[in-house]
Amino acid sequence: MRLHKRMVVLSVFLLFCFLLPTGCSLSPKSGEQPVTINIWHVYGAQTDSPLNDFIRIFNETTGKEQGIQVEVSMVSNNKNIHKDILAAANRDPGASPLPDIFVAYPNTVMAMPDETILVDYRDYFTEEELAAFLPAFLQDGEVNGRLVCLPVAKSTELLYINQTAFDRFSAATGVPMSQLATWEGLYSAACDYAAWTDSQTPDQPDDGKAFFAHDFHFNYFQVGVQSLEESFFDGEAIAFGPAFEKVWEPYAKACLSGGVWLREGYAAEPMRTEEVIVSVASSAGILYFSNEVIHPDNITEQIQLTVLPCPVFEGGKKMVMQRGAGMCTVKSTPEREKAAITFLKWLTEAERNTRFAVSAGYMPVTQEAFDRYLPQEIENLTEQKYRELYKAFQQTQRDYQFYSAPQLGSYLETENAFEDQIRRCLRSQREKYLAFPDQADEHLAEITKESYGLFRGLMGR
Repeated sequence: MRLHKRMVVLSVFLLFCFLLPTGCSLSPKSGEQPVTINIWHVYGAQTDSPLNDFIRIFNETTGKEQGIQVEVSMVSNNKNIHKDILAAANRDPGASPLPDIFVAYPNTVMAMPDETILVDYRDYFTEEELAAFLPAFLQDGEVNGRLVCLPVAKSTELLYINQTAFDRFSAATGVPMSQLATWEGLYSAACDYAAWTDSQTPDQPDDGKAFFAHDFHFNYFQVGVQSLEESFFDGEAIAFGPAFEKVWEPYAKACLSGGVWLREGYAAEPMRTEEVIVSVASSAGILYFSNEVIHPDNITEQIQLTVLPCPVFEGGKKMVMQRGAGMCTVKSTPEREKAAITFLKWLTEAERNTRFAVSAGYMPVTQEAFDRYLPQEIENLTEQKYRELYKAFQQTQRDYQFYSAPQLGSYLETENAFEDQIRRCLRSQREKYLAFPDQADEHLAEITKESYGLFRGLMGR
């Protein structure tokens, strides 16, 4: 009974301290145990994670001073954490309890049985503190008017180029690098590349190589349509308006010509074997892009990897998909919530957040980090591909609008169906295109239009 009363008094006291404008220390008295909170995250492996390194620093410094210890109880990927969070939130048999902090996208929060079990960060951060974050990053973490996913490190999509292979292609065909600044130019180059590689083996027709791969075709269409100032969605369904058809035409022609990679998998995979030489992929995927390629004959070649902002449509806005999950905090007790917030504020302090983001291959989340600290971090980078990456980050943050996907209940289902059906549709249409080798060019426009109608039908429109 005495212990119960003590805990009640202590909780009231800590809550009172928390509400004071100046705050008060959580530093434990001699002999008292620190407040221990646990976290699930996606930044690296369990034994080799940049976030784990920063957590150790926090525990040894600010955490020790304020009586807080952060423990990592899971390091996984977004897909697995999504499943584990929902299992925990639904109290499935055998599921682990929810951690104090976990990394998630808004769609995970929306799938939880009760999103109000998470704190609203506006209750813990002042308006001045929130104003330090890039507005688009904060907006991406809102669910039903509540800020529940706090950005700590963000990624986006960038253009990766095997410069060594592209230079060979450019020297032979005259296609300049500048052509890759627009989607129309990139897909035209893809058609030229497929024809050029095919011409090198005249005794083997239709063996031209793909030029370009995209991690997510869904993102290309979604951002492309929005950049042309038209809505991609009509309610929960895809709108298929005039802008969609404009985005479709150059893409489909390049696919039918063999210039676009239509197999499943991430874009870094065919880049490593030079099955494509240009790709759009997540900036966080830089870890999987190498400065060497392995050819089919097992000969390894050192290459120069160039990283640039994504192409844009002629006449369209400079817009790009933002990626990177945020951190959610579970409602618990005043002291545990205060401990979680203390850690998150520490991690998102501009200079420290820059160091963490760069160590993990991500973007920092505040304007001060981009303006004041990121340039110096770039200068300290020794590996060429990372210097390329962060210069592309800087240009993207300066010139582009970050697109946030809408929070729709059917979003993931629509995305998966889109990715599956578009590959199936265009692979079959390419076979039809190749059936007219002597009249292929004459049939290209016709089959491109036909493929558009076929795809709409596959998507139920």
